[in-house]
Amino acid sequence: MNYPSLKEFIDRLELEGELLRIIQPVSPILEIAEITDRISKQPGDRASNKAGGGKALLFENVEGSSMPVLINAFGSTKRMNLALGVHDIEDIAKRIESYIKIPPPTTLLEKAKLLPMLLQAAQFPPKLLRTTHPPCQEVIHLNDDIDLGTIPILQCWPQDAGRFITFPIVINRSVDKKIRNVGLYRMQVYDKKTTAMHWHIHKDGAHFFHEYRKQNKVMEVAVALGADPASCYSASAPLPYGIDEFLLAGFIRKASVPLVKCKTVDLEVPANAEIILEGYIDPSEMRLEGPFGDHTGYYSQDGDYPIFHLTAITHRKNPVYLTTIVGKPPQEDFYLGRATERIFLPLLRTQLPEIVDMDMPVEGIFHNCVIVSLDKHYPMQSRRLMNAFWGLGQMSFVKTIITVDTEVNVHDYEEVAKLLLNKVDFATDLFFSEGVLDVLNHASDQRLHGSKLGIDLSTKIEGEPGYKKEAPVSANSSELPSAEKVMAIFKEVQNCKVLELQAKRSVLLVALNKTGPHQGKQFIQSFLDHPEFFAINIIIVLEGHVEIENISTVMWKFFNNLDPKRDFYFHAERLGIDVTQKFHEEGYQQNWPDEIEMTAEIKTQVDKKWNDLFKE
Repeated sequence: MNYPSLKEFIDRLELEGELLRIIQPVSPILEIAEITDRISKQPGDRASNKAGGGKALLFENVEGSSMPVLINAFGSTKRMNLALGVHDIEDIAKRIESYIKIPPPTTLLEKAKLLPMLLQAAQFPPKLLRTTHPPCQEVIHLNDDIDLGTIPILQCWPQDAGRFITFPIVINRSVDKKIRNVGLYRMQVYDKKTTAMHWHIHKDGAHFFHEYRKQNKVMEVAVALGADPASCYSASAPLPYGIDEFLLAGFIRKASVPLVKCKTVDLEVPANAEIILEGYIDPSEMRLEGPFGDHTGYYSQDGDYPIFHLTAITHRKNPVYLTTIVGKPPQEDFYLGRATERIFLPLLRTQLPEIVDMDMPVEGIFHNCVIVSLDKHYPMQSRRLMNAFWGLGQMSFVKTIITVDTEVNVHDYEEVAKLLLNKVDFATDLFFSEGVLDVLNHASDQRLHGSKLGIDLSTKIEGEPGYKKEAPVSANSSELPSAEKVMAIFKEVQNCKVLELQAKRSVLLVALNKTGPHQGKQFIQSFLDHPEFFAINIIIVLEGHVEIENISTVMWKFFNNLDPKRDFYFHAERLGIDVTQKFHEEGYQQNWPDEIEMTAEIKTQVDKKWNDLFKE
């Protein structure tokens, strides 16, 4: 289905029973985020055919604004499919694959068969409308009428530096005006006419900004809040440099995205958007932005970023403010990321045809872990694949890559975990590298770069290290220590648990009360040397407050806090992994961020309102 605007998508969500309207008064300061966080984390239930991610929420009575707030609109597999007009996200991937695999026509008949597909493709580019009264410009605010305070912009988390626009479709052009960039970059509100523009150093928006800075030119910017669902998704997609995101949106919609000229800047914006912000960035101006509770589940650090000055706000007569929250997974952004994983898989295969399938676990928050199955034909092909990933666009930020054989289901994490514990050879299967990391990665000693880990679980072939090497001997479950024994000997252990995976290697999770530098390393060495605990093959040391009974939380912590080369300690055929917080005395040069946690006061306020929120 092609949605001309966000309004039609809202109607469809309601028709499908995927929308909850909340008429009770709520505050945009923390309350909406707390309510949404609880809803978005509602688990699925296969028995009742209930999907995870809860429902989309439309808050119709937001304190301080007449605009309703739509949130969690894309926060489930079903809603993501609805948003992109398909029964299954894989349908879009198949369409992309059909274009990639078009053989050059050799006969007149083949050319005739190709014509409908080429005509369909010709409809995809965005279309500039000549109308003087598009929906997004039904109401126009200029000069002293510009006031961001009329929009119910959220403060999501207690330590956030203020209110942040979290789902902006930011539009700008290269300094020569030839290339348009459309991206999602959060915007901290400073006052009624200015915001920050937080584009990461590796993103196209930052690249364009530096072009303007070199030439000392002012950069025009426009921001759409609440466009059609395909455009909202496409702004988040990791397209190659120079490819117009509205072109992808048109491909998904099977219809061009209609654009109109802005009122005060020379840019085009989606004609059917709910709200448009117009303005400029002076590259000579920078201002402190952040902290902000980010999708890692931690607060990202503050830093100097460009300032966006508004020259106009235009909007529909009765606009809806589309927004999102990010934080400890799962959140709405997971489903947007999952769509990207599936849609872009055929494009990855054009460069790396041995890829069979891939999965980015929610606990890996996109850039911390990727599981890839490959069709392997020659020695060290897995390592070649890992190195290729680490040099490929946004895949270059991935910290841990696990490769498996074709027949392994990369989406079955228990299967992959058992394979790892039964098969991995520490001497031949672990591959350490170094390279760029996402700006939000806090684990490495230095910002923006650090170590990476490749785990090769593919079957070894002749000529490869580990070929015909015997698998590890199974752990004797009768010799595995109890939690009580571990805690009796090591008083600093808050809690511990042996994983029950019936695998050849045993794993012990430890929540350690770490009070000083090097304590994690020292504990691992003492534990692995202790004669009572030789039956434990792998020990993972986490911070004392981690709920080790929750495996999803454990893996989220593991992937977030891991710097592989620093945190792996080998002891013969055994391994200790220290994913506790690091101190400057340990060589750590960043500022370890706080985990995102809502205040007790807001939790209590929402508890009191909860039952009334969802009454008709």
